[in-house]
Amino acid sequence: MPPVNIRCRENGPFVVEGEVTLADHGGNCFVIDTSKRALALCRCGMSKNKPFCDGEHRGGDFQAAELAPPKS
Repeated sequence: MPPVNIRCRENGPFVVEGEVTLADHGGNCFVIDTSKRALALCRCGMSKNKPFCDGEHRGGDFQAAELAPPKS
């Protein structure tokens, strides 16, 4: 199985690439569109389709530009 890659988009969602399942707090799995190569997860809290991103962060004041420490 290929590794899962998660990227933090600047002022946007978490983008998940790779084969994953996504479950709610009760253990029920969300349906994931496998025709797309990536899954965008909301981190602004404004999406009307949580836990998935629907682009609502663009119209709000959401800011998140965290950077990982540079490679040494």
